Amino acid sequence: MAIQFDPIGVVHTDVESVPRHWTVSDLEGTLEIDPRYEVGLRDIHPGKRIVVLFHFHKGEPFALDNLIQQPPVHREDRGVFSTCSPVRPAPIGLSVVEVLSRQGSSLRVKGIDMLDGTPILDIKPHTEKRPDDQPEA
Repeated sequence: MAIQFDPIGVVHTDVESVPRHWTVSDLEGTLEIDPRYEVGLRDIHPGKRIVVLFHFHKGEPFALDNLIQQPPVHREDRGVFSTCSPVRPAPIGLSVVEVLSRQGSSLRVKGIDMLDGTPILDIKPHTEKRPDDQPEA
């Protein structure tokens, strides 16, 4: 089964290398969303955190010998699904960024770990479980 995604936008940064993970990034950049989707951004305001799903468009092709990898921050081998490696069977990345400003369909954000030109697949709200949240019976 083939699955195809059409990007909703692209990432812009002014640097050639980015931090390895959003949790250690203070890098600012811009998420340039296709103007057709601007109205869908109406509830995204400065100070909010959003989840950005993106395509690892510059990653190396995946091969079965990449199922076990050694992340740079760990000293032992790990299964690919226990890592944030861009070398994956489905090269989809996820980052949580803070919205600094919005102008039209352009979002200025902080916490970028995506390369300039990275295709954006989707944006979702970042929500954290509240201590009083209880599952419904």
